[in-house]
Amino acid sequence: MLVVAALGGNALLERGEAVTAENQRDNVKKAMHALADVVRAGHQLVITHGNGPQIGLLALQNDAYDSDKTFPLDILGAETEGMIGYLLEQELENQLGESHAVATLLTQIAVDPDDPAFAQPTKFIGPVYDKDEAEELKNKHGWDIAQDGDKWRRVVPSPEPQKIQDLKVLKILLQQQVITICIGGGGIPIVRQEHGTYTGVEAVIDKDAASALLAEQVDAEALLLLTDVDAVYKNFGEPDEQAIGRMTIDEAKDFDAPSGSMGPKIAAAARFARSGKFAAIGRLEDALKILEGNAGTRISDEN
Repeated sequence: MLVVAALGGNALLERGEAVTAENQRDNVKKAMHALADVVRAGHQLVITHGNGPQIGLLALQNDAYDSDKTFPLDILGAETEGMIGYLLEQELENQLGESHAVATLLTQIAVDPDDPAFAQPTKFIGPVYDKDEAEELKNKHGWDIAQDGDKWRRVVPSPEPQKIQDLKVLKILLQQQVITICIGGGGIPIVRQEHGTYTGVEAVIDKDAASALLAEQVDAEALLLLTDVDAVYKNFGEPDEQAIGRMTIDEAKDFDAPSGSMGPKIAAAARFARSGKFAAIGRLEDALKILEGNAGTRISDEN
């Protein structure tokens, strides 16, 4: 089975952890142990991942170097794809030995320059701050900020992915049975210019939406959206909360979930499930159980 596994931020950092190389390596070991089990079970794997804390840290480091000559988000996104891909690739090779080829692909994704998301930034990037600190950084850097739980973070535009520019290369890798790490952080956002060439744009594409598009276009049989929650819950956080084992596409579309956390995952899962395959949401460490239907929340066109 060809499986696209989209790793949530907890694959690299737990909430509140410092963005250090040591913390990321420790978390990557756990993540790749779970995905190595999927490969050992005989499945072909494509891995995508987020980059919110990493791209935010790079932006701060860049600003410290020269606040008047900061690098744009597409450049920083490419840097994080390489950095995170390296960590994932190395640890997966450590888990599987030399029996499987693994490669990281920097992935450009075209977006619509007229996407309304550019006028309404919503995508969280970077570390969390107290409100006063976030306001200070907003005034200093011209950021947009928004509340994330009991903290505050920077938000940037998150346009819809339209076209995977490097799809031909990805398909070649899959034909050769290469475990491919791609679409890091939702991919590098680019736009087509009037004369036909492409250039990067200041945005971060939602990783789950891009992963659903990828899964469709490589004809994957399953899309796993892996996070730190064991399933989708009805009345999450309330005394009567209840895990949902299965959802139809219509139920997923109508499900009321926070736009900053589970909402994009459910929307991406429902989008892919329209292809007649299935998507599932659950804990990263349960990846194989989720794939086998023994954990998580499965979303498909079947009851």
